[in-house]
Amino acid sequence: MPTTMLRIPTPDGPADAFAAFPDRGRRHPGVLMYPDGFGIRPALRDMAAELAGHGYYVLVPNVFYRHGPTPVIELPEHIGEEARPRIMAQVMPLIAAHTAERVRSDADAYLGFLGGRPEVSDGPVAVTGYCIGGLLAMRTAAARPDRVATVAAFHAPVGADGPGLFSTVTAQVHLGHAEGDLTPEALDELNRSLDAAGVGFTSEIYPGTVHGFTMSDTDAFSASGLRRHWDRLLPLLERSAVPAVPPRPGPWPIGPTHTEGPSVRFGRPGGGSA
Repeated sequence: MPTTMLRIPTPDGPADAFAAFPDRGRRHPGVLMYPDGFGIRPALRDMAAELAGHGYYVLVPNVFYRHGPTPVIELPEHIGEEARPRIMAQVMPLIAAHTAERVRSDADAYLGFLGGRPEVSDGPVAVTGYCIGGLLAMRTAAARPDRVATVAAFHAPVGADGPGLFSTVTAQVHLGHAEGDLTPEALDELNRSLDAAGVGFTSEIYPGTVHGFTMSDTDAFSASGLRRHWDRLLPLLERSAVPAVPPRPGPWPIGPTHTEGPSVRFGRPGGGSA
């Protein structure tokens, strides 16, 4: 599995990024993967490589490149509860400085970079994101509906900008929420906002999870939550952009897009739920 570090030109200087892609000499659909606030590190590289193994060119940018190259902050091998307050004290100012205007400017650079890569097939891309990266993914889809066909966000504050953010989103959306991230009332309000905007979406609480459940290098990690994440993400991507080669069998079973039950909401363009 080829992987490489890259430098992406932006109006504010070069952004370093990590890319993983199949070693098959063919073009593959592009995926822009926004990391959580802890940034590019082995856990994110492993996730990008796993996704690339299913037939995608996966680009993971250092979204805080204005503050320095990866690693912007020093991280322990495992981010436990004792280290978390110290790390978050460094991460939160970076998040606060990463304005919506910066996100839009960077998104143009990242999407333009993907569009110019010889390994990436023509057409719209998918955007995924984790934690704050999920909000960046939704902002990217809202800013460039012509370039983004699919959005998937996990344990992400996608409603932080208010319902107006969804008004220009034309991508198919999956939201995988941690059990403790949203109250039932907040989840219902989010889903109604997506419905009102005519967004096609699934919005699901992943049982038994806490914020950050996809990240294997944190105390929040949930193996079952990560499996469910792959179960939802891979079919969503396959429906939006058929891989250039058949996806290899992965370690996670590929399940249906959603399951019936009180924790799942499926929205259709034009409103309503199925």
